Amino acid sequence: MTRSFRRITLTLLLAGACGGTFSAPVKAQSPHNSNLDGPLFYQLLVSELSAQNGDGAAAYALMLDAARKANSPRLYERTVELALAARNGESALQAAQAWSQAFPVSRDANRYLLQILIGMNKLADALPPLKRDLAGLPQKERAVAIALLPRYFARTADKAMAASLVEQALAADLNTTGTGPTAWSTVGRLRLMAGDAQGALEAVRQGVALGAKSEDPIALALNLTGPQWSAAESLVRKYLSSAMPAPEIRMAYARKLLDALRFAEAYAQMQLLNTEKPDYTDAWLVRGSLELQDKKLAAAEASLKTYIALNTAPPGTEPRAEMGRGLVQAYLLLSQIAEHNQQLDEAQAYLQRIDSPPDTLRVQSRRAMILARQGKMAEARALIHSIPEIQPEDARTKVSAEVQLLRDYKQYPAAYQVLVDAIARNPQDVELVYDQAMLAEKMGKLNEMEQLLRQVIAAKPDYHHAYNALGYSLADRNIRLPEARQLVQKALEFAPEDPFIIDSLAWVEYRSGNTTEAVRLLRGAYQTRPDAEIAAHLGEILWSMGQQSDAADIWKQGIALNPENDTLIETIKRLNPKP
Repeated sequence: MTRSFRRITLTLLLAGACGGTFSAPVKAQSPHNSNLDGPLFYQLLVSELSAQNGDGAAAYALMLDAARKANSPRLYERTVELALAARNGESALQAAQAWSQAFPVSRDANRYLLQILIGMNKLADALPPLKRDLAGLPQKERAVAIALLPRYFARTADKAMAASLVEQALAADLNTTGTGPTAWSTVGRLRLMAGDAQGALEAVRQGVALGAKSEDPIALALNLTGPQWSAAESLVRKYLSSAMPAPEIRMAYARKLLDALRFAEAYAQMQLLNTEKPDYTDAWLVRGSLELQDKKLAAAEASLKTYIALNTAPPGTEPRAEMGRGLVQAYLLLSQIAEHNQQLDEAQAYLQRIDSPPDTLRVQSRRAMILARQGKMAEARALIHSIPEIQPEDARTKVSAEVQLLRDYKQYPAAYQVLVDAIARNPQDVELVYDQAMLAEKMGKLNEMEQLLRQVIAAKPDYHHAYNALGYSLADRNIRLPEARQLVQKALEFAPEDPFIIDSLAWVEYRSGNTTEAVRLLRGAYQTRPDAEIAAHLGEILWSMGQQSDAADIWKQGIALNPENDTLIETIKRLNPKP
């Protein structure tokens, strides 16, 4: 049976089975009989055939007439469907209105009417059906329906009017403790969608005032940024200080802290969450990641193993069908810890436990890195070459992995040749050309580096890394400083908050004799992103100013961050600070 014929048959069968005057009365223990007569049957058949043949107007008119004659909710619904399929909003609205008038208590009819009015941006007419949609619901169901309202208006052009409309519809809820917090959260979300962040913050305050333990206003508070975040954060922290807050709220707040690079505070939140709800698995993964970042290797290993234990099926039970992203990350981090502890076989063992096809390239690249550490460079490169290329970008990712592997072991000519071969296959890939320029610099081919970087800039004028690299190179060699400044400032136009570009600008200032400004810029960059290279530059300038103790402290921090950073190693060796 074809799909179109099934549709026609279903409509005809349902015509007499959907209630209304079209159905015969039902007697006890008697079959349900339909009064579907020949003319109406024929009318429905012609309507469906018209729809199949592309004559939406005729199909709609016949079906609406049949719905009225049969007084059938199912036929009214089919009429609306036909109008929507024909993308005729006015006809859909007319059918929904007729359906709602024929069946005033029908929630389906009212919901169709509401959604069509919203879809057509007729918000002024949407208030009555919106109120009817919520009327009569038990408190729990009403709260759920209220929370879903922002989805209705996600595509509405006039978000401010939508917020006002919903606020009017929820007037009775906004002063009650039962649904008030959820209602204010919904109003606040719509205000936020309309760009009214201050109004959203006020909605959070109102919701909290009605229910200090309610999650909904706090969840909204976590979406606030900018000037409103400080006040919102105080409400979040107050909620989290209460007895047994929702773990999802604490986790969301921790992620907000991570985004703001407030790692110590995020870690404290994870410790609290581990205590409050030890089986909340994601907290152990985040905690382990932060401990590893702080070089607390034993603690990180314990946290990650706890996460794995909570997410792994017990022996003898059915294993999970597919390894989740969290488990992949946990095994990768455990492998990194084992590698740091010189336990290379154990690091490989963790990687071998990862059974995730989307991560094959990433995992095999890590395995290649470990092989290289074991002195098996040829085997490591062969492993990378053997990785299957599933996605179109996999070939390029393999090139980057091999180049990084060779760079890490200072095999610059070999890495350079890999890039030359890759660029020959894809000469338009500016990122590969940029990588080639960086390797040319490592090999002392400074003229070639500059030529390649200018090639990148010409091909992709918004590739700010090229401006930054060339500007820094000129400043580092203390030549053409005005041009170096222009290049770095151009890079800042594309990425004004990038700490590494600010580091380059500071180096230009230092070479230009503006030592105080250079220190100011570097301190800000280092605070934003503690990095060994930034530490090397800041320490060198402090050293030149006679602040040897401060310089030594910064270098010590840099070594803790990355003891293998070439710039830091060269700087300390050249200046030869005494222990």
